[in-house]
Amino acid sequence: MNATLRAMVAPLALGFAVGALPAAAARPSPPRDAPEIHADAWINGEPGTMADLRGRVVLVEFFTFACGNCQNVEPHLKRWHARYADQGLVTVAVHTPELAFERDVAKLRAYVTEHGIEYPVAVDGGYTTWRRFRNWAWPTIYLVGKQGRIRHVRVGEGGYDETEATIRALLAEP
Repeated sequence: MNATLRAMVAPLALGFAVGALPAAAARPSPPRDAPEIHADAWINGEPGTMADLRGRVVLVEFFTFACGNCQNVEPHLKRWHARYADQGLVTVAVHTPELAFERDVAKLRAYVTEHGIEYPVAVDGGYTTWRRFRNWAWPTIYLVGKQGRIRHVRVGEGGYDETEATIRALLAEP
């Protein structure tokens, strides 16, 4: 592996936020409108369109149920959902399978039930939402502000205090 590629990949394995990656790997982009979430099916109900969610803060997490890193992020998502839903946070998980067996929606439903996930889960078997968000890693968290623009991106594990502080700041905005 050449030095440039190593510089791009190594921080990802450590779970750095996009803004913390070397310039060659990723550059923070200005806020952009959040794309619609397309689902082949929904588990735990449908949150509505991004237009319906204007005025609320939306946390969109891309995960796949067999991913250990995704499982490590899950307790934080559950806690934020429980703590901030009444204040206007909408949590949506987007399951985009990495491995063939993760395409089995029955297995995903069993996982959601077994893990006590109460927020909506979009089944993105065709990678439609993945592509719309220009996503490239599991897990990735996007925070969408009340005006419908992506305001924060977190790739990988960690950064929980920063992400929660951003949730609080976005909820406090008019």
